[in-house]
Order: sequence, then C-alpha cells, then structure tokens
Amino acid sequence: MVFMGDRATLLETGRFVQRHARNAADEIIEAVGAVDTAVDTTAETDADTENETETEARHRRAAERGDLAAMSALGALLLRRGDLDGAEPYLRGATAEGDRAAANNLGVLLHQRGYAEEAAGWWRVAAVAGSAPAAHALGRHHRERGDEPAAEYWLRQAAEQGHALGAYALADLLEHRSDVGAERWLRAAAEQGHREAAYRLALALERRATETTRGPHETGTRLRAPGTGAIVPSGATATAGAAPPGPAAGEPGGAPAEAEQWFRQAAARGHRRAALHLGAILEHRGELKEAGRWYLSSAKEGEAKAACALGFLLRDAGDEESAAVWWLRAAQDGDGNAANALGALHAARGEQQTAERWYRAAMDAGDVNGAYNLGLLCAAQDRIPQAEQWYRRAAYAGHREAANALAVLLLQAGDANGAEPWFSKAAEAGSVDAAFNLGILHAGRDDDRTALVWYERAAAAGHTEAALQVGIAALRDGDERTAERHLRCAAGGGSAEAAFRLASVLDARRPDPGPAVLGAPREEKTECEEWYERAAQQGHRRAQVRVGMLAAGRGDLAEADRWYREAAEAGSRNGAFNLGLLLAREGSEREAALWWTRAARAGHGRAALRLALLAARRGELTEGRRWCARAVELGPAEVAERAARLSEALHQELTA
Repeated sequence: MVFMGDRATLLETGRFVQRHARNAADEIIEAVGAVDTAVDTTAETDADTENETETEARHRRAAERGDLAAMSALGALLLRRGDLDGAEPYLRGATAEGDRAAANNLGVLLHQRGYAEEAAGWWRVAAVAGSAPAAHALGRHHRERGDEPAAEYWLRQAAEQGHALGAYALADLLEHRSDVGAERWLRAAAEQGHREAAYRLALALERRATETTRGPHETGTRLRAPGTGAIVPSGATATAGAAPPGPAAGEPGGAPAEAEQWFRQAAARGHRRAALHLGAILEHRGELKEAGRWYLSSAKEGEAKAACALGFLLRDAGDEESAAVWWLRAAQDGDGNAANALGALHAARGEQQTAERWYRAAMDAGDVNGAYNLGLLCAAQDRIPQAEQWYRRAAYAGHREAANALAVLLLQAGDANGAEPWFSKAAEAGSVDAAFNLGILHAGRDDDRTALVWYERAAAAGHTEAALQVGIAALRDGDERTAERHLRCAAGGGSAEAAFRLASVLDARRPDPGPAVLGAPREEKTECEEWYERAAQQGHRRAQVRVGMLAAGRGDLAEADRWYREAAEAGSRNGAFNLGLLLAREGSEREAALWWTRAARAGHGRAALRLALLAARRGELTEGRRWCARAVELGPAEVAERAARLSEALHQELTA
C-alpha cells in the first residue's frame, strides 16, 4: 500500500517495478538460451573467449560460403540478441538443410512473433530428429492448449534425454494430476541445477515428513485470576499474524535433512522463497546469524515475507530501528504481517494515529489481524463502540481472539446472551482464553458442571488459571491426586494461588516435626516450603505468612521477620499478628503493640486479646476492657471466652 506524500515509499515502489521488469526479461533470455544451447549446435567451442563482434563476423563469412553450422550458430546468436529479422533467414536456411538446432530455434523465433502453430510445426520436426529442447517446447505448447496426453508425451521425451527444463515441466504436469511420479522428475531437474525444481522437491519432502509424523489430516494450532471473577480478553498485545514459512516436519530440527539440503541448493542459486524457507528452518533451530543472512538475501530479491521475518529477527536482537526499516519495506510491498508489526511498534511509542494507519494497511492487505489490532487500539483508548466494530469485523472473518474480545465487550455491557455464542465460536476455533471465559460464565450462573468442562478443556491446552480451577474443583471433590497434577501445572505456569494450594496439599502430608531442639542442625527446605516461597515471592500474603512460620519453626528468626513484615505491610492481619509475637519474644513489646493494633483493627481477634492483656499488665484497665470487647466481638469462640473472663476481672478491679 502506497501512502501519498511518502517519498521513501514512492522510490522503493519504483525500484520494485524496475527489479521485476529486469527479472522478467532475464527469464525470457534464459529460456531462449536454454533452448538454443542444449541442442546439437557444434559451432565454435571457444566462443566464450572471443569477442562477440569477431565471432559474429566469422560466422557470417562462413555462412555466406554455405557453412550449415555457421548459419545455425549465427541465427542463434542474432535470436538471443533479439534481432528476429536478421536471424530468420539464417535459421530458415539451416533448417532447410536439416539442422535440428536451427529448426528448434526457428520455432522459438516464430513463437516470439506470435505464430504459435507454425512454431509447433518446426518444434515437432526438431523433436522427431532428437532435439530435447524442441520436445520440451512442443510439450509446453500442447499443455497451454489443454492437450495433456500430447504434452506428457513430448515432455517425457525431453526429460528422458536429460533435459532439465523438460524434467521440471513434466514434474509440474504430473504433480497437477497428483501423480506420484512427479517427485522423480523434480529430483532429476533439481540434480541438474534447476532451482525451482529443487525448491519444490524440498517442499514435497517436507510435506511427506509432516504427514508421516502427524498424520495426513492433522493441522498444527491471560486472563484475570479467577478469584476476581473477571473476564478479560487475552489480546493485550497486538497480533502480528502468521509466521513466515518454517519447519513443518515434526522432528526437532524442523524440515528433514534432505529437504533442507534442497532448500539450501535452491537458495544458493538465487531462489528467494527457498532462501526465506531456509531462514525459517535455521531460525527455528536457533541458528539466528545464518538465518538472518538468508532472510537478507531473500529480502534483497524482493521477498516481502523475508523482509518481515528479518525485521522480527532484528527486533528480537534489540535493533528496533533496523527492524522498522525492513518492516516498512515489506509493508510497502503488501505484507500485512509487517504492517501489523509497524502498527504495534508505533502503538508502543504512543503514536496512535500512525499505528492506526498501519493497522488499516494490514487490513487492506487482507490480514484480518489488522482489524483485531484496530479493536485493541480503540479499546485501549476507551473508544468502545469502535472497538466493538473492529472486533466484530475480525470475528466474522474467523479471527478467534477477536471473537473472544467481542464477547468480553458484550458481557461487560451486560449482554451475557449475546456474549455466549461468540465465546463458544472462539472456543470451538481453538481459543484457550475463550474456553476459560466460558467456564467463568457458567460458574457465574452456578452451573459448576458445565464450567468444569470448559475449565478442563482450557487446562488441557495449557491455560494456567483454568488448571487452577480444575485443581480447586478436584480438591473440593476429595480427588487429591488429580488436584495435585493440575495444581502443579498451574503453579509451573506462574500462578501464585496454585503454588500456595499445592504447597498446602504437600504440607498436609508432612509428619509433625516435633519441638525444635537447641543446637540441632537446621533442616533443609522441603518441597512444600519451596512452593510456599515461590508463591510468597509473587506477593501471595498467606504464603508469606506460612513461609515465615516455617522459618520460625526452623529457628531462622531473621527470615521469619522478613516474611511476616512483608505480609503485614501488604495488609495481612495474620502477618501483622505473627510479627507482633516475634517482636514481643525478642523484647520489642512497643513495636509488637503497633502491629497487633493494626491486626486488631483489621479484624484479628487474637491480636485484640493480646492488646487487652498488654493494657492490663500496664494497669490501663479501661483500655484493656475496650480491647476485650473487641476480642469478644471478633472471636473465635475460645478467644471470645478468654476475653470475656478478662473483661470481668478488669471490671471487678475497677469497681473494687
């Protein structure tokens, strides 16, 4: 997509057109050269070392004397130069004398003039005389006219004589018919240096390896913590779209070794799509430097996908500016993936208008991620009606995460009935987040059985919070083994709540350590304590308190103090109470009272009782009775009973 006023874009587009015009001309010249040089022309073998003008003059002198080989060679030389009028009489003269190379090249000349049928006649003459290039040309002629049996016959004649172009054209015809013999002829052409044959052979080998590994019909495919009950879309970051063609085989290195060899051979001969594919294979293997070289080679030849992939490689290496240059080049050549990447880059810089322009360019290029990313952009700016419009557009085009995001918007607007079908559509299309959101939706309706079905589906696909919910449900049902398995998955995925609950399950299995023995060696940390610590490090307050308790049990009071204090400062009343106990034992009763006060005001009954006892010892009887009343109010029962007795004693003391 070209934007008016963008000088760099216009210049690059001009270079693109010129480059493709040159490539087209080269292909024509190469085709003529291949047809001519492969025939039985026995003219001078040292022509490469002679000056072309001298060579032409020598051939002319010999041709005027009636030398048949010179007439044929001179006609071929003029034909290659594009001098059709000059070439024709020499080619016709040599053809009349039975020179098959001249007959073939006369066919080429007539075909260029637009006389296809007459050209085919001369190709037939040459092909019958044993010219492989003529047989190839005649086969191509018949295929263009829809006569596949005749095309196959003549192409096979060329291929069996070792003609690379004939072998490739025969392979193409057979592959079009899904004939298993196509691979043999692709290989034959590739072995003779035909780069397109090498590329297609590599694709065929890779495809077969994929089907062997996965089966012929198999295809390759974060929300808020559930405790809040909030459903949000996972698309917090822009989507750049599909990755470049990469390893398809199911083995660790990606493509099988033979396929990679043919990709490499085609790429070395300048095949830009082979270079792109080879770069993707190497990137998948982690060989980023070599991958970058092949991406660069392909991108310089005008492959937009390679320019896009090179941009991602540079971005991952920390060179965002160079990445943007290649994304710009790819996007201007119509690559929607690169346009999306540019949009995300500008959005991250706060350049919303530029980001929107590139997302629209991606959408215009046919990349549905553009509409989805426009939805994300509008949602981030609280432009909810516009966000819904773009999400809906992408969702109707089959974008599963857009369907999930649209459902979230509808649900937040109070339209649960409208949201559910979109959640279902997204989940059935493979959106793990949508499956989890359906679980939350059904849980909110007290339909725990259906909610669990969706949680299990999301958990099986690796959704951390869904695995936590399945684990909690299994604990509720008494299935500790299933619970542990899912909690381990969720905890390993980074869920602090799952790590805490897993630690609690393991903690319950531990034997009672008994009282600490003075001078005994310090025990190693158990697995349950490691999980508590992982949750604590993520800010889980109950885990922080439990880690503090375990540290205190080991006699590590400094560690206990650290975790109690961290929990207390984050608002944990149990952390504040335990920190107060620790400080009181160490003689810091004044600071302990401060933490107990904080805990009691947050609803901790034992802390209120401690404050009452502290006041009583100080003789502050009225203050003591006030805290006793608070302890009676907060409980639990044994605390309330003790507080009531203490209050009565203080009352008697006051009225004595």
